[in-house]
Amino acid sequence: MKTRITELFGIEHPIILSGMSWISVPDMVAAVSNAGGLGILATGVYNADQTRKAIKEIKEKTDKPFGANASLLFPGAAQNALVCLEEKVPVINFSLGKGDWIVQMANEYGGKVVATVTNARHAKRAQDYGCHAVISTGNEAAAHGEPPTTFCLVPSMSDVIDIPVIAAGGVGDGRGLAAALALGADGVAMGTRLMTTVESPLHQNYKELSIQKDVYDTLYSRRFDGLWCRILDTPGAEKAVKRGMGPLGLGYLRALPNSKFLAEMLGLPYWKMFMGVLASGWDNAKQLATMANAFKAMREATEDGDTINGVLPVGQVTGLLHDIPTVQEVIDRTVKEAEDIIRGRLAELV
Repeated sequence: MKTRITELFGIEHPIILSGMSWISVPDMVAAVSNAGGLGILATGVYNADQTRKAIKEIKEKTDKPFGANASLLFPGAAQNALVCLEEKVPVINFSLGKGDWIVQMANEYGGKVVATVTNARHAKRAQDYGCHAVISTGNEAAAHGEPPTTFCLVPSMSDVIDIPVIAAGGVGDGRGLAAALALGADGVAMGTRLMTTVESPLHQNYKELSIQKDVYDTLYSRRFDGLWCRILDTPGAEKAVKRGMGPLGLGYLRALPNSKFLAEMLGLPYWKMFMGVLASGWDNAKQLATMANAFKAMREATEDGDTINGVLPVGQVTGLLHDIPTVQEVIDRTVKEAEDIIRGRLAELV
């Protein structure tokens, strides 16, 4: 299957692995790229040295194109992006910030830059400063999709920009891929489907939960990490959403030890990170405090399989999952199903 995305990235199939913390690790990235898609490394929980090591590991595991992401709101993200640029990562995906400087530096070695956006205005801005494509994150997606759904968001972007659109949210099989192409997308990003595979490091507890849940079994709230966020409906998720930052802002007290955990994970001096966060402004500091609490819960879900305290971002397509296949099987059957739909049922209608 050829689209502008396969031509842009030099890949076989227009399927991208979403960059998911603790899940989109080197083995997973290489598995998706070797299967003909584009694996994207999640650098949000890495420091600069760990990011460089992970990139080198990916290069040892695949000779195919791959990418890496940077959520620019997070501490250490700019340094991780610089490492990606120094290592000449073929595709760099950024979100939650302005990445014009990433575009400028990537162009020097022929790298491609993709902005993750949630509205047409931001998509247009990304195109204006040189991004090569955008990821359109719809409401159905895991984590940070805004209220508009993929069915409306993708056309709204493809109407106003010329660069390719990658649809994220609501895509778990070939039906979703075919629909996204019909909406004007040139490819899809799959997170929830690919995290529930043999190669995925997601804890088995959550792999099994993912195939038991229905399309209704997610929660969508701003009370988990401060942004609109979709998570799997579990006891831990319900507790996190109900509690939020708590009465009298007690959640900010919880954020102190949790941010210390985050600083240790990123290899940053705690007080340096703490003062840097405060210096970034009170609104930003409150957002990062909320995220510090959320990151701890996400790690407990992903690595420990804790359904009582852990929280896992998943999309509504969790209700369409019925098995735990290999990455290769997911990509092969998604493409085949999409091609069968396009050549079969859709062709019969005209």
